[in-house]
Amino acid sequence: MNPASGWSRRVRFALAALLGVAAASGLAPLEYWGVTVLALIALGPLFLASETPRRAAFLGWAFATGYFAHALSWIVEPFLIDAERHAWMAPFALVFMSGGLALFWALAFGVTKRIGGSPVRQAALLAVAVSLAEFARGYVLTGFPWAGIAQIWVNTPVAQLLSLVGPYGLGALTLLATLPLGAALSGGWALRRLVIPCTVTAGCAVVALGYAATRPPVEASGHIVRLVQPNALQHQKWNPDHELLFFTRQLEFTAADPRPDLIIWPETAVQAWLGNAQPYLSAIGAAAQGTPVFLGIRRAEGQRIYNSMIYLDAEGRQDGVYDKHHLAPFGEYVPFGEVLAQFGIHGLAATTGNGFSAGSGAALIEAGPLGKGLPLICYEAVFTQDVLAAPGRADFLIQITNDAWFGTWSGPYQHLAQAQMRAIEQGLPMMRAANTGVSAMIDPLGRVTRSLPLGEAGFIDAELPRPQAATIYSRIGDKAALFALLALFALLWHHIRRNNG
Repeated sequence: MNPASGWSRRVRFALAALLGVAAASGLAPLEYWGVTVLALIALGPLFLASETPRRAAFLGWAFATGYFAHALSWIVEPFLIDAERHAWMAPFALVFMSGGLALFWALAFGVTKRIGGSPVRQAALLAVAVSLAEFARGYVLTGFPWAGIAQIWVNTPVAQLLSLVGPYGLGALTLLATLPLGAALSGGWALRRLVIPCTVTAGCAVVALGYAATRPPVEASGHIVRLVQPNALQHQKWNPDHELLFFTRQLEFTAADPRPDLIIWPETAVQAWLGNAQPYLSAIGAAAQGTPVFLGIRRAEGQRIYNSMIYLDAEGRQDGVYDKHHLAPFGEYVPFGEVLAQFGIHGLAATTGNGFSAGSGAALIEAGPLGKGLPLICYEAVFTQDVLAAPGRADFLIQITNDAWFGTWSGPYQHLAQAQMRAIEQGLPMMRAANTGVSAMIDPLGRVTRSLPLGEAGFIDAELPRPQAATIYSRIGDKAALFALLALFALLWHHIRRNNG
């Protein structure tokens, strides 16, 4: 007998929301992945106790709202930078973001309950349905895959499965290993009911740990990369009184001995527009003393403005440019901007017109003897599809970002964790320069080999690891996981309908 069946629906909904809040503690910076696993197991009986598809949908919405409200609590931080203008929007942003993203889960719960089936089969179908919902969350409209279930495994051996099945595949395995087990336990300790769920859970654990043990060792390239972190606080970054301070600080870090093979400055490290930045670029070239530099800068082209990364070669000449193409809605551009501008609503990161324009897409930049780099600006590293869209195989990933927007609690660490995931998925090292931190060198297994703490000005010299062979996931992308999930959903649905007569 499922004990949750005797509880009122209000109690079940409240408990689901609390379980969602608890489940988010598996994400950075806490990384209590065991709590997430237990919360998902406990969710199974609550779902089975839902009497109708409508109540099941609301239960799923309550769980996911609690989960996203905790996971995305950092979303209020950008609105507090200029509190006088934007603070009033902060609570609305958190409520609408968490509640809106939770609708994907609500749909999965409602559809699964309508199909029905035995407890374990129903829970297995729910795991697949939620996995498909998470896939949609990462792709629909501009997509927002932040706080995916797979992110709880960063910094554990299980994360190595990302190189096989990617984030959506690993998230699906996590749900398949937990929700059916919870459903089986809701009926007591009957051995017959527990055999298959326990076997699936144990099998997933064995495969994950076994695969992690077989990953090839990481080799050193011999190249030293300097990551520059000026720690320009967001409320000071664009203040003319502080501009020279932060620029000079970066020049000093750049000129320091010993000489590296490459230097990386963070996103919008130079405040001048590229068309007017030659004095700044000349100063950077002089400080670099023959070392190539990647740096973030804004540029204009006619009426369009771009958030860009440029490459200065050993002679200090611009030899490559990349324009960010996956922009943050309401951060870098405003949908229906001309209408909303009449109400004083502009992008938080760009107040010129309706914000930045999107670049042409993923691109590779040659970096001399270090090879080809795939540039990612800010939250482009959150999107696995942006990395998969590269026009060729890179030798390394390079992310420049300004995480001062994300506060000092969870946001910067969750952003770093997703950068680690991209490295594992591709089998490539990632160099990451962040304005306020965390700047880090990440190896192809997703391990942070060197880093500079959040909120500290300075630089680190880190050896660039060699790239590994192209991973299975880097070759096939998300198509295989999507096909497998759709096929499994159809198979379970057919099996349930046949048994229901």
